[in-house]
Amino acid sequence: MNTSNNNINPFDKTSGSASLSSPKGLVLLFIALMVIALLIAKLKIVGIGLLIALMFLVFYLYKLFTNPILGFYTAIGLNFLILGLTRYVTGLPLGFAIDGVMILTFLALIFFRFRERVDWSPANKDITIFAGIWLLYCIFQLVNPEARSVEAWIAGRGLGFYFFFFIILTFLFINTHKKLDILLYVWGVFSLIATLNGMKQLFIGVDAAEQAWLNAGAAQTHVLFGKLRVFSFFSDAGQFGGNQGYTGVVAIIYSMTKKGFARVFFIIVGILGFYGMLISGTRGSIAVPLGGLMTFFLLRKNIKVLSFGVLFLAMFFVFFKYTTIANGNDQIRRMRSAFDPNEPSLQVRLNNQKILKAYLASRPFGGGIGHAGDKAQRFLPNAFLSHVATDSWYVLIWAELGIVGLVFHLFVLFYVIGKASYKVMFTIRDPITKLKMSALISGMAGVMAASYGNAVLGQMPTALLIYATMAIISNPEIFEADQQKNELELSPAQNL
Repeated sequence: MNTSNNNINPFDKTSGSASLSSPKGLVLLFIALMVIALLIAKLKIVGIGLLIALMFLVFYLYKLFTNPILGFYTAIGLNFLILGLTRYVTGLPLGFAIDGVMILTFLALIFFRFRERVDWSPANKDITIFAGIWLLYCIFQLVNPEARSVEAWIAGRGLGFYFFFFIILTFLFINTHKKLDILLYVWGVFSLIATLNGMKQLFIGVDAAEQAWLNAGAAQTHVLFGKLRVFSFFSDAGQFGGNQGYTGVVAIIYSMTKKGFARVFFIIVGILGFYGMLISGTRGSIAVPLGGLMTFFLLRKNIKVLSFGVLFLAMFFVFFKYTTIANGNDQIRRMRSAFDPNEPSLQVRLNNQKILKAYLASRPFGGGIGHAGDKAQRFLPNAFLSHVATDSWYVLIWAELGIVGLVFHLFVLFYVIGKASYKVMFTIRDPITKLKMSALISGMAGVMAASYGNAVLGQMPTALLIYATMAIISNPEIFEADQQKNELELSPAQNL
């Protein structure tokens, strides 16, 4: 019995000039030409723009449905740009673009395999179960008696939906070293663009849309003593600094697995990532390299490496805590204030936490998703939580999902990073896989540390990167098996 047709891709059909041999093909071509002519005649330049956009969309959808992983990489790239685009394009629900790409990616995957069942088993992992429980808890927040706004919940929907569905996509798509490398290249390219755009803001100035955003109120936190806290095309300087520090840690360690151009590329990405972190003026982001590099030194299980790492971090701490070297630099001076326990903004944060502690004592499920902090004021301008700054990611989770949500959230984070660290230290033998997993684990550890001071972890673009990281480091065995397979394929040629 011939089963070869079971694997036919429905989008791989006869196309091009061969399709014009039938009357149907000629009629369709004639109609298409007429529509194009009418668009150009009626709308002129706008019509040409719409036509080009339509042609690009058709081409993209064709490529997506013949190669669904394209949707995964698209989500990563769009994840970097979407919030920045809202400064230039108003009146459109751009926030739903990530949702749309993810839905299309799932549809493309199903259609691509519609003659056979999609194998969902790679996603059958404990982290997926935890993500499913978290999603159900987030849906439960719709009936939280403290919640007052469905619109606020919709605005914060990514907290549950993105975590669950993007983890599944990562398990299904990123299962070889080649695919993992492509993910890091996409991440690295957008990080480079972000830092270069940040440098433009610092040395040349912001553009009209960015200035309008500052004038609308953002200048209160982004222009301090006449100096700009660089935000690039991110939601704010805090997210920019935290994410660039995250990129710096991952890229520098990842470069150790590469040679030639690839190593140079990741080193440049890492250095510019740290530079972007510095010019953001975000004090809390300093925890990313501190926490990330310390984690990496521990994962190496080497006394000499660990000793060197501890010495390096100690010198780093002494430089910022006990010296005034380079205080003439605005960014370094601001970073240095993160090591001052009496710093005024820190005291404000601690006082806010005391206020929240009293308010949430009788509210174990929190005040509702999207109901806390400044962002909630557009939905609930007079609500109590809307006027208490959360700042920290964990404080935000505590305020919106209560102590129940915070405990479960922290459990999942530490479970994933703890289990992955154990595998890297005691189970995985392949050195390349060890280093790549160590890079991702260290980056995640740094973000977790920085999220105590800033709401970094669950916001774009860090969110999708963290979710992908959690899936990848939960399954290091598949990358070790892929590395062994690649080595076996190369060995016969080497033995000739």
